[in-house]
Amino acid sequence: MHNGRDRLIVALDTPDAEKTRVLVQKLGDSVGFYKVGKELFTAVGPSIVGELVAGGKKVFLDLKFHDIPNTVAGAVRSAASLGVSLLTVHASGGSKMLQAAAEAAAQSETRPTVLAVTVLTSLATADLEEIGISGGVEAQVLRLATLALNAGCGGIVASAQEASSLRRALGTAFTLVTPGIRPAGSVAADQARVVTPEAAIRAGADYLVVGRPITAADDPVESAHTILRQIELAF
Repeated sequence: MHNGRDRLIVALDTPDAEKTRVLVQKLGDSVGFYKVGKELFTAVGPSIVGELVAGGKKVFLDLKFHDIPNTVAGAVRSAASLGVSLLTVHASGGSKMLQAAAEAAAQSETRPTVLAVTVLTSLATADLEEIGISGGVEAQVLRLATLALNAGCGGIVASAQEASSLRRALGTAFTLVTPGIRPAGSVAADQARVVTPEAAIRAGADYLVVGRPITAADDPVESAHTILRQIELAF
């Protein structure tokens, strides 16, 4: 995937369906992959996923399922029926839940890739210590990623700051999706662990999730093109 367009996922983090439609139309062929998360999905429902898929776009459904194994398996089956390409579960749900999710996806007609979320990019070591997790962010990311891949998940969500260590420890036979991407000079906002597009690709990321630097820009199309150019500098 040496084309920047194949690597970029734009996060549609808004509760407004009409604004979403306008943005997708404006970005046109520049973007082929979109993330639908909790805010948009809760406000609009699965219909927005159907619209994107029907329009020829790939969808990353980022609802971070985290529940008992049976419930998560059912949620994965429902997500698969929508035609999504990627979906998320929390790695901290444990091996039984992760295995149930992976099996449900594998048995579905569309077979989406199940991505296990390790440590949110808004969290730093102090935040983990606050909830009783010691050893630092990188160790926790590696621990959860190993658990998820051993349980059959097809990929991992982690900051690009941990991408290199994940690739060294776990190889290349899994999909690595990295949020917290910020072009050089942009504002980190509520993200604690951010990386530039070029650096993320060089570190081993397969897909970069970019939200506000594109969606909140005065000119989203130009911002998307800038990020695409930065991605392609990595090759």
